[in-house]
Amino acid sequence: MSRRHQYSVELEWTGNRGDGTRHYTAYERDFVARVSGKPSLEGSADPAFRGDAGRWNPEDMLVASVSACHKLWYLHLCAEAGIRVMSYHDRAEGTMQEGAPAADDKTQAESQGEAGRFTSIVLRPEITLAAGDDIALAHELHHRAHALCFIANSLNFPVSCEAMITHQ
Repeated sequence: MSRRHQYSVELEWTGNRGDGTRHYTAYERDFVARVSGKPSLEGSADPAFRGDAGRWNPEDMLVASVSACHKLWYLHLCAEAGIRVMSYHDRAEGTMQEGAPAADDKTQAESQGEAGRFTSIVLRPEITLAAGDDIALAHELHHRAHALCFIANSLNFPVSCEAMITHQ
């Protein structure tokens, strides 16, 4: 059975210093993202693009989304398999390359070397299992979680997982 899910986000730019976008340095990149019934998320551009380092940027959010989706599937699969995950801590990293346009998609911005794209994300979860639980099966479940992750399945670059699993 196929199901469709919709996600609605309200995004408000809050970086107008009074002159709007009169020129490139006249405005801040700050925004607030809102979803009904949830805490707001304060965002900005990456500091490399004149953003506020103290706020989430879209690149951070993409890497966090992939990590969270993988973790949620992994915990689900472990619960079904009788594997007791006691802790899960991921140090995910994404790599973005600027100025590398796709050969079949050269817009004006890309031809000027301004475009960028993610080239990879590596998940590095450190997982602790309850004493005696099957570490080999726990490793296998990462492959299944990766195949099921909605976010990773939506991307056009590789996502890999380098899990470290130990017992309590």
